[in-house]
Amino acid sequence: MYAIVKTGGKQYKAAKDEVLIVEKIEGDAGSKVELEQVVMVCDGAKVKLGSPFVKGAKVQAEIVRQAKGPKINAFNYKPKKNERKRWGHRQPQTYLRVLAVEGGK
Repeated sequence: MYAIVKTGGKQYKAAKDEVLIVEKIEGDAGSKVELEQVVMVCDGAKVKLGSPFVKGAKVQAEIVRQAKGPKINAFNYKPKKNERKRWGHRQPQTYLRVLAVEGGK
């Protein structure tokens, strides 16, 4: 059984005992999180689609750790103007371990 959940503006496939890397969710390592924006639930041949979300469906997860993603480097350059600008960014991420997928109604 797996579900497609929406968090942080993106959609992820969540199955039991999987570790997901998602946009930052507030909380400490070891705390429980419920993801209630479930777009689809699949249990073998049974598929439930939501419009936009499946009613009563949830994904229970545990925060494994908070981290930062890889550094993204950017560089602006304008020729003949002696203008150069370099900067970087590391996106905060949360590692979630999926504990259970509840199918809903």
